[in-house]
Amino acid sequence: MPDVADFRVAADLPPRRAIEYLEAKGYLISWDWREVEQRLHAVAFTVAKATEASVLETIRGAVDRALTEGWTERQFRQELEPALRRAGWWGKQTRIAPDGSQQVVQLGSARRLRTIYRTNMRTARAAARFQSQSANLAARPYWMYVGIEDSRIRPSHLALSGRVFRADDPIWRYIYPPNGWGCRCRVRALTEAQVRMMGLQVYSSAGRLREVDQLVDERTGLYRPGIEYVFEDPPHGAQMVFRPDPGWSEAPVAGAAAADLLAQVRARNPQLFARIGGR
Repeated sequence: MPDVADFRVAADLPPRRAIEYLEAKGYLISWDWREVEQRLHAVAFTVAKATEASVLETIRGAVDRALTEGWTERQFRQELEPALRRAGWWGKQTRIAPDGSQQVVQLGSARRLRTIYRTNMRTARAAARFQSQSANLAARPYWMYVGIEDSRIRPSHLALSGRVFRADDPIWRYIYPPNGWGCRCRVRALTEAQVRMMGLQVYSSAGRLREVDQLVDERTGLYRPGIEYVFEDPPHGAQMVFRPDPGWSEAPVAGAAAADLLAQVRARNPQLFARIGGR
């Protein structure tokens, strides 16, 4: 279960940037998450199979409150599950798909609520970090990719963990985490002095980023453009390919929504950047 403290940018403040990120999202009705272009995920709040605006509004309201009030995953489920059951959006049901066919689909479930909670909390927190780190580039111009190095981490994420790039390297447009469902990676901002003291090598993505077609839906054969980073992994003596999961190859915090959010935060509270570190 994520730590409530992780949802706060500072100990005495709610994560205002993350809240603004969520609130800036509109509503997007979709049958399947694969239908939504990844760039639209940055500006639209969507939950697959939530084809009724009232259901989507209920879910979004719970997500907003979870972030604002620091709910645990258990609190989120206890608050949202009864509301979804009352709305009839729970369990497996037969629904009419956009193509007119009848499909048995999974609506609300404990597993889905866990996914909704964790994905939105991590993405909102990443947006907050991205904004504060972007505002502090003069002092901390280097970013390190940091993975949770346990048995659950993806091999390519583990290989990338600890690698440092300049903050203005194009790679961050594509690999700023999270990089898939359940990704727990983050970015650490570093000063030039820290890079020297730690003896870190600064890498460049020049010539190592390539566009690929990623299979998004085996059922329909849907492909969408993606990006991958090819690099050497000396500890294992092998070439590695880091490829964000389908739908995640453009960081949701690195598009137009992020730029708009940064402008809003600067205009509303210019002192906020000084109070909240982007480490």
